[in-house]
Amino acid sequence: MQNLPELSVIILTFNEEIHLERCVLSVQPIAQKIYIVDSFSSDRTVEIANNLGLQVIQHPFKSQAEQFQWGLDNLNIQTTWIMRIDADEYLENKLHKEVQNFFEQAHDEIDGIYIKRKVFFEGQWIRHGGFYPHILLRIWRSGKGRIEQRWMDEHTVLPSGAKTILFNEHLVDDNLKGITYWVNKHNQYASREATILLNNKYGLFEKDDGIIINDDPQIKRKRILKEQFYSKLPPVLRAILYFIFRYFVMFGFLDGAKGFLYHFMQGLWYRLLVDIKTMEIEKYCNGDVKMIKQILRKEHGIVL
Repeated sequence: MQNLPELSVIILTFNEEIHLERCVLSVQPIAQKIYIVDSFSSDRTVEIANNLGLQVIQHPFKSQAEQFQWGLDNLNIQTTWIMRIDADEYLENKLHKEVQNFFEQAHDEIDGIYIKRKVFFEGQWIRHGGFYPHILLRIWRSGKGRIEQRWMDEHTVLPSGAKTILFNEHLVDDNLKGITYWVNKHNQYASREATILLNNKYGLFEKDDGIIINDDPQIKRKRILKEQFYSKLPPVLRAILYFIFRYFVMFGFLDGAKGFLYHFMQGLWYRLLVDIKTMEIEKYCNGDVKMIKQILRKEHGIVL
């Protein structure tokens, strides 16, 4: 029987001409198959993918979680392992060797691999404020993983009790599109996070608690703190307290001038925007679940 190739990589794209080649070239040394799942890009994304010898599969986008799960369900992946990477991310060279060394040995007991992520902002590595190491499950055995169906902060979920390991080397999150794109993206994120907060209070839809059930201590701890503690604090005040904790207690100030901009924008401005959107919707709808869903669909593009 012919041996299956080891690793398939899935990359979701929408107007990623500035990032796609960098991402693809970084995974080619370890990938036997690269799948591009595109949301009908209007720039050169598809052309770049084709020039790199890759097939592009296009599918309408609803959410990151649904799009990636669609890929898992429909791409007919034949490799032993699957890797998830965003188009604005790339692998450092040292990670190539670590992955190759892993695949050269028998690891029948392992179902998932966690990788450390470095987050960059305006060319600055954000090392403090609780942002490093950011550990994510990015490689898993085919048939074992699924994507949490959440509007924000979705993770890959393995069966309870699955054995995992943590690699030493890194992937990098370094978006090159500039601050206007960053602000617009986080405005969309804020609508999605407001949806989650409203759902926690009004039960708009069934929650996917895969990470809470699963044995993922770092993410489980963060999720519980956010949903059981942070979300119960008064709006606006909680955003201010979070920024103070992150910037001073977690030493975010050590990231320098660009680090201040990132922690301020992502840790305070963004959190305030989530709260303002949540309060605005609640004030207008006065607890009417049907009306909340209508506002989310009409003004925020979120169809529940």
